[in-house]
Amino acid sequence: MLDTLLPFTRHFFSRNGHKLHYVNEGRGEPVVMVHGNPSWSFYYRNLVGALKQDHQCIVPDHIGCGLSDKPGDVAYDYTLKQRIDDLEALLAHLGVQEQITLVVHDWGGMIGMGYAARHPERIKRLVILNTGAFHLPESKPFPWPLWICRNTLLGTVLVRGFNAFSAIASHVGVKRNPMPKAIRQAYVAPFNSWANRISTLRFVQDIPLRPGDRNYELVSDIAASLEKFTRVPTLICWGLKDFVFDKHFLAEWRRRLPQAQVHEFADCGHYILEDAGEQVIAQIQAFLAAEPAAEPIAEPAAEQETGQDMAQETR
Repeated sequence: MLDTLLPFTRHFFSRNGHKLHYVNEGRGEPVVMVHGNPSWSFYYRNLVGALKQDHQCIVPDHIGCGLSDKPGDVAYDYTLKQRIDDLEALLAHLGVQEQITLVVHDWGGMIGMGYAARHPERIKRLVILNTGAFHLPESKPFPWPLWICRNTLLGTVLVRGFNAFSAIASHVGVKRNPMPKAIRQAYVAPFNSWANRISTLRFVQDIPLRPGDRNYELVSDIAASLEKFTRVPTLICWGLKDFVFDKHFLAEWRRRLPQAQVHEFADCGHYILEDAGEQVIAQIQAFLAAEPAAEPIAEPAAEQETGQDMAQETR
């Protein structure tokens, strides 16, 4: 069933001894799609199908997610910096270093914009879907379900013992169009045991809320970097019924990227590509077809080298 729903060649990149799965479909200018938690590359399946005729669509599964390896804490550092390093290494391996359209959702916003902050000259366009790349807005309370998952033993048991985070998200993450059973099952399929749900919990525990929290300064740096993208063509498609990435986050994006085209979907939730897939994909296609008017960001004088990794590809 999963092969039918995700009909793309499976590629694997060996990253520090772990297999990182990624989709790499089509040819043309690269469109890099970065997923969040508790989803995986499956979230972008229909967008890949729509764009691959004219673009190279690259969609990694973060380590611990989807079809990638799911190591324990000793073998892998489940933290934001490591996620950004992984994305940077994959794109270096693929030779994707210019004219990138970056599509981000949920934690993908922080990871993708973390990469963009390191290499702003590589980013041609931004597509932003219910996500953040800055600290929790002052007007937004931290949601209590996330607080429980982040801070309590009960949260650990619920997330890793009962897959509550992924299972609940597949229901509450859509508002206009409830997911069919087969789609819900596909979303939760990779997270099928206590061991395989480690990333789902670690993502939540890695949310920095105050100075002193791990990655707080990194998030501050990513947020500060957004001023570099105020001339980059940007499309925002937003489900207003998202209980986390809600109107407060959207207002912050509008403030930081005032040039963005914004399309609000009043009856849609977090998984905007499930709730309003046809409409959002049509907006993205039109956005990609328009010639960007912004000037490219100047390339820095020197770039940090990325180490070489081996890759293997299977079907």
